[in-house]
Amino acid sequence: MTFIQTYTKQIIKLSLLALLSSCGCEKVYMYSGFNEPATDGLRYITSNDGINWTSINGTWLKPQVGKQKVMRDPSIIQGPDGTFHFVWTTSWRHDNTIGYASSKDLINWSEQRAIPVMKSEKDVVNVWAPELFYDDEKEQFVIVWASCIPGRYPRGVEDEKNNHRLYYSTTKDFNTFSKPKIIYDPGFSSIDATIVKLAKKKYVMVLKDNTRPARNLRVAFASSPYGPYGELSDSLTHKLTEGPTVSKAINGYYYIYYDDYNYNRFGALKTKDFKTFTDATSEIHVPALHKHGTVFMAPKKIVKKLIEDSKKKR
Repeated sequence: MTFIQTYTKQIIKLSLLALLSSCGCEKVYMYSGFNEPATDGLRYITSNDGINWTSINGTWLKPQVGKQKVMRDPSIIQGPDGTFHFVWTTSWRHDNTIGYASSKDLINWSEQRAIPVMKSEKDVVNVWAPELFYDDEKEQFVIVWASCIPGRYPRGVEDEKNNHRLYYSTTKDFNTFSKPKIIYDPGFSSIDATIVKLAKKKYVMVLKDNTRPARNLRVAFASSPYGPYGELSDSLTHKLTEGPTVSKAINGYYYIYYDDYNYNRFGALKTKDFKTFTDATSEIHVPALHKHGTVFMAPKKIVKKLIEDSKKKR
C-alpha cells in the first residue's frame, strides 16, 4: 500500500469517527455485507444519514458452518435486550440450514450454529437469504427465507430446482423454532424477501421476482407480518436486480437498496408510501465490492469502537 493510500484511509477513518462523535443521534446506520466469493466472512459499511456509506475495514466473522461454508446474504438485527442476532446463507444447494451467531458488540461473536430450519422437508434443495424481522407486538423474531422443493408447486417458467417459495419460522430465543410455514406464495419463483413495519397493522414486503423473464423487485402489503400478503405490485426495477434492504433515511424517505448485479453497482429507490417510487441511485454512495445484506441500526458507541478496532485489521 502506498503512502497516499494509507494516508487517505486514515483521513476517512478519522472523518467518520468525528462524524459519529458530533452526531446527536443515539444510533447510526449499519449495513451488513460480504465480498464475493463469500468465503472470507462478514463485512460492514456504515452511514450517518442512511444514504452515504463508508466501509469499515476488515472481516468480522469467518464462515464455519454449512456444507459449503459460505456467508452470503448476512442479516443482522438488535433485539430488545441489546443482543445482535445474525443469520446467513451457508450453502448454495444441498443443505437445509441457515447460519446463526450472536454478539453484544458486533466484534466478538458466539460460536456459530447451523440451524436446520427445513429439516422437516427431506427433498428441499436449498435455504437462501434468511432475513430477520422483530415482531414487537408478539415479542418474537421472524426469520424469512426462500427454499425450493421440487414438485411442491406449479412449475411455471422455472426449472423444478429453481422454483422457490418464501417460508418463515418464529423464535423468541434462537434455541426453539416454529415449524416452517409459507409466508407468501405469489404463484411463481420468488426470493430475497424483507419485511418493513410502516404502522400498526400495515406491513410491506419487498422481494425479488426470480422468474427468468423478470428477476427484479416488487412489493406487497399485509396487515400482519405473517400475511396474508396481497397482490404484488408491478416491477419496480429493471432486470437482474436482487437483495433488497430498506433504510429509513434522515430525510424521511424510505430507501430500498438493491444489488444491481448486471452493472456491478448498487441501485436505490426512495418512497414514503411504497406505492410511488423515485429512482435514487444517483443520490446514494455504496463502496465498491459491497454485496447485499441488510441495513440495521446500532448504538453510536458500539460503532465507534468497531471503527477503532478496524484499524488493527489493515
